[in-house]
Amino acid sequence: MTEGVGTSNMQAELERLGALHSSMPPLPDEEYDGRVARAAMLMHEHDLAAVYLSASSSLRYFTGVKWSATERLVGAVMTPDGAVRYVLPSFEAGTFEANMRGAGELHLWQEHESPFDLVIEVLAEAGAAGGRIGIDEATPFHHFGELREAGRGYEFVDARPVTAGCRTRKSAREIELIQAAMDKTLEVHKSAAAALAPGVTSAAMIDFIDRAHRTIGSDRGSTFCAVQFGEATAYPHGIPGVQTLAEDDIVLIDTGCQMHGYHSDITRTYVLGEPTDRHRTVWEAEKAAQARAFETAKPGVRCGDVDIAARSYLESLGYGPDYAVPGLPHRTGHGIGLDIHEWPYLVRSDDTPLAKGMCFSNEPMLCLYGEFGVRLEDHFYMDDDGARWFTQPSHSIDDPFGLNA
Repeated sequence: MTEGVGTSNMQAELERLGALHSSMPPLPDEEYDGRVARAAMLMHEHDLAAVYLSASSSLRYFTGVKWSATERLVGAVMTPDGAVRYVLPSFEAGTFEANMRGAGELHLWQEHESPFDLVIEVLAEAGAAGGRIGIDEATPFHHFGELREAGRGYEFVDARPVTAGCRTRKSAREIELIQAAMDKTLEVHKSAAAALAPGVTSAAMIDFIDRAHRTIGSDRGSTFCAVQFGEATAYPHGIPGVQTLAEDDIVLIDTGCQMHGYHSDITRTYVLGEPTDRHRTVWEAEKAAQARAFETAKPGVRCGDVDIAARSYLESLGYGPDYAVPGLPHRTGHGIGLDIHEWPYLVRSDDTPLAKGMCFSNEPMLCLYGEFGVRLEDHFYMDDDGARWFTQPSHSIDDPFGLNA
C-alpha cells in the first residue's frame, strides 16, 4: 500500500488543514515604487516614450491594482519620468480608487466617448507626442487595433522588454509569497492523497481540493485543479468526463492556489494500492529526468538547455525521440509569478540566460498514451549559485510525500 494514500477521509483532512491556516501581509508600497522605477529605466534603455498597460497581471504588478478585463478599456500609461496615469470609465472611478495603492492621475471617459482617443490624449499630455509606445502583450487585439487607429503618429511595439524585463526576476518578497502558496498546496496534496478511496470520483476530489485550499488560507481556493485516474493520466490535460477511482489505479493530481496573486502549481503521481513494475520503471525515469533538469539550472545557462537535459536523458532510456510518445510531448517547464505561465520558458528554443530571481516549474512528464502517465511537478527559483527548490520533489512511488523518509 502506498504510504499516505487512502489513509484518512475528507472531513478529518479539512480539520487538519484548518489547524495549518495562515496568511501573509501584502507587498509594501515601496515594492511597487521600485518596479515603476525599474520600468522607467528600461523605457529609457529601449527608447520607449511610454508603456500602455491593459487590465492585466502587469497592471497589478506595477500598480497593485487588480482589475478584470472586459470590453471596456481600463488601463494605465507609464512614462519614463516614473509617472502612472490611469484611463477608465467614469462610472468605475470610485471602485477603481478603492483598489489603488498610491497616487496617480485618473483620466475618465463616458460611455459615448472613445477611450482610445483618450489614451492618445494622455500620451500627449505626458509629453509623449510621438515615438515608440510599448503595448502590454495582454492587451486585447481589438483594443490594440483601435489604439493604433487613434494614434497614427506613434509606433506601437511589444512592451515585453519592460514588462518581462521587470517581472521575470522576482524579489525576495515575491519569492516569499510564492513559497507560501507552494507550501499550502503541498499540504493540500497530502490531504487529497490521504482522502482517496475506491469509488471516489474525480469531480468529488476537485471539489475537496478547492475546499482544502480555502481552509488552509489561500486567496480564493484552487486557481485550477486536474484530477486524473488510470488511463486518463496518460494525457497532459486529461480526458473529458468524470472518472471513478478503483483499487490499484494510478492517480495524477495537478493543482495550485494564490497568495496575494502569486501562484503555486504542484503535480503528484502515485498509486492507490500497489504499484506495478511498469509503474515503478516509468515513475523512476520521470523523477530522474526532473533531477537532470534541476541539476542543469545554473546562472548563465540557457533556459533551453534545461529542457534539453531532461529530454536527452529520457531519450537515452528509449523514450521519444524529441516530442514523440511514449515520451515527453511538451516543454520541461514554465515561468511562474502573477501568471501561472509566464516568461521565460524551459523550452529548447528559449535563449534567455538563467539569472537570480527567475522562477520555474520543472515537469518533464512521461506520457504513455493508452496506458498511463507520470508527471512530477515542483518549482525552483534561481539564486546566486544555482537553483533552489520551493518544494522538495516526490520521495518515491511507495512514499510520495516522504512520510517515512
